Amino acid sequence: MKLTPLENWIMQKAGLKKRDREALEAFQLERIKETIAYAKENSVFYRRRLKKVREEAIYSLESLRDIPFTFPQDISKKPLDFLCVPQSKVARIVTLNSSGTSGENKRLFFTEEDLELTIDFFKHGMSCLTDRTDRVLVLLPGSTYGSIGDLLKKALDLSGIECIVYGVLTDPEKAARCIEENGITCIVGIPYQVLYLSRIKSDVFRKNIKKVLLSTDYVPNVLVHELTQGMGCKVFGHYGMTEMGYGGGVECETLSGYHMREGDMFFEIIDPDTGKTVEKGQYGEVVFTTFTRRAMPLIRYRTGDIASFSSTACACGTFLNTMKKVLGRIDNRVCLKGGRFLHLRELDEIIMSYEDVFDYKAYMEDKDRLVLEVTAKDDVDFGKIKVKILRDIRQLLSNKSMRRYNVAVVPAVGCKPIGITNSMVKRRIIDYRKER
Repeated sequence: MKLTPLENWIMQKAGLKKRDREALEAFQLERIKETIAYAKENSVFYRRRLKKVREEAIYSLESLRDIPFTFPQDISKKPLDFLCVPQSKVARIVTLNSSGTSGENKRLFFTEEDLELTIDFFKHGMSCLTDRTDRVLVLLPGSTYGSIGDLLKKALDLSGIECIVYGVLTDPEKAARCIEENGITCIVGIPYQVLYLSRIKSDVFRKNIKKVLLSTDYVPNVLVHELTQGMGCKVFGHYGMTEMGYGGGVECETLSGYHMREGDMFFEIIDPDTGKTVEKGQYGEVVFTTFTRRAMPLIRYRTGDIASFSSTACACGTFLNTMKKVLGRIDNRVCLKGGRFLHLRELDEIIMSYEDVFDYKAYMEDKDRLVLEVTAKDDVDFGKIKVKILRDIRQLLSNKSMRRYNVAVVPAVGCKPIGITNSMVKRRIIDYRKER
């Protein structure tokens, strides 16, 4: 099994001459202290938030626990308070609401140097799964400068790997022609769009696609199994978010979790209720601190994502940490009677296990009624699919925490994906009980 290419890259960044975890953590500690000093000097937000923090008193990574967290709503309220460079130095501004709620949008700033660092990560991260024999199709936004598709193409160009940035999937017929005409062997994309394309164009997919990199949202296990067993693909996962500069970690050939971008960021897993660091192997909320972001450094930023660090070493042999697959977002759940939570990932694993289904939307209505709008192939028996999904949902919620369900199965009109208008917006269960 090949060692993750990220290891040598991170060792070079950290100036390490040998594979030494303690030396890497010492490097991270110094970079964190430098980041705090830089942010306090240049950011209005951190000048206030970290006023009582003395960098020289941070003597270990464990002592970071006393530093206040940064929350997404902090950015939403006053994004310019985070800016550490003159606005003339900003090369890209991204406005997004990753939670999909109706709250204020977040504005994120990047200098040219920040974008170059992302390209560098993408170059080494993509080498975990591609080589010069591959031709890559990117089903992510890429038409604007500094967008994720644009940066990914630049990274692959540096490696001499042909890349076509298709953009968000809207026409599976056109995408299939692109795959065949250009000899595409690898796809990078949003889980549900890749699933949709593989199901509507299974013959083209099975014949051409050997590798898939899934990113931007929770990856259902049923999707990985289907692409692996049914399509003969090797399925890699990438973890990242715009706040990280898009890239955070990527799986190696073992496909057992992400190796993180430890030369540019420090990652923690905390108990979301207490804020305390959890033990390796325990799930909690992902928190990160940037080292190299010039425009907008973030310190102990709470992502809302659920994951854990592996308590065992990766089979590839690296000394880097391995983060297990992210299980979605903390707010991607609704509370039912008796305190039982229904997670979006639970619905994903049930509904998307049916190969005739392309997508779905989930709602909670008054009196704890679950409503599912399921999109399926035009030529299937919608009644049978509905009965099967209802059976599985009842089995999932067998503790009687909810008894009211409604499943509507509709045809995929024109074979177009539903519900995905912005790849950076996370899917969620829409809870009208709260919004009303």
